[in-house]
Amino acid sequence: MSWITEYVRPKIRTLLGRREVPENLWVQCPSCQHMIFHAELEKTQKVCGNCGHHMRATALERLSWTFDADSFSRVELPKAPADPLRFRDSQRYVDRMKTARETTHLDDAIVVAHGKIGGEAAVVAVMAFEFMAGSMGAAVGEGIVAAARLAVLQDAPLIIFTASGGARMQEGAVSLMQMPRTIIASRVVKEAKLPFITVLTDPTTGGVTASFTMLGDIQIAEPGALIGFAGARVIEQTVREILPEGFQRAEYLLEHGIVDMVVKRDAMAETLARVIGLLRQRMSEAA
Repeated sequence: MSWITEYVRPKIRTLLGRREVPENLWVQCPSCQHMIFHAELEKTQKVCGNCGHHMRATALERLSWTFDADSFSRVELPKAPADPLRFRDSQRYVDRMKTARETTHLDDAIVVAHGKIGGEAAVVAVMAFEFMAGSMGAAVGEGIVAAARLAVLQDAPLIIFTASGGARMQEGAVSLMQMPRTIIASRVVKEAKLPFITVLTDPTTGGVTASFTMLGDIQIAEPGALIGFAGARVIEQTVREILPEGFQRAEYLLEHGIVDMVVKRDAMAETLARVIGLLRQRMSEAA
């Protein structure tokens, strides 16, 4: 039991009488173990004020942080096959999906919206790690294709926030086919001479990294984000070498030219607006 449970909470209960203390009053930083008031964490967009660690965020939180206030609308996405392989392991795939939907209130691991970022029109797709670890199945592929088409239709840049554990094993080859589909979607945006920006958040791994994620005109990462294809242990066993410290973290990738910039969360919306403006000006001059 922690000192919060043993000491602080009983003291508060004593001061407040018999009223129950909410269980979610504090959040513990997974990096420095610092205890943070939940309300304070909301103000800092889930960034620890003690060590600067960027905690994982939900898809809906990212939309609210990215777009200008009251300026965006969510897009209804095409429906994908519910269970193409009739997959079952310890439980049926349809049951896993039902549980994920009830828990997250999302249809699948992606949300798409359009609106204004710093006054600049944009279409934004956000992967939801909270939904089955952000795994990329047919629905995610459909969502990215739909976002690309909407960007072209609105003559607006496409921004994708990535957060994924990789392909969705319950969909087998159907999941793997989303890699070329999302690559084609990125090409559709680029051929329309529109900016395509990817924002890599923690974690971005597997087939998502091996497809559209690394094809952005600009690749931005959040501080400390884990980014890679396979896990460090697997790579070490394959190459039989000890990997450098922080090998798959955003800062290491920036140093080695894999991403273009590492941007703190509170500066992300402003940075995206500036990048959109610069890319649109450059593309219009090139045309």
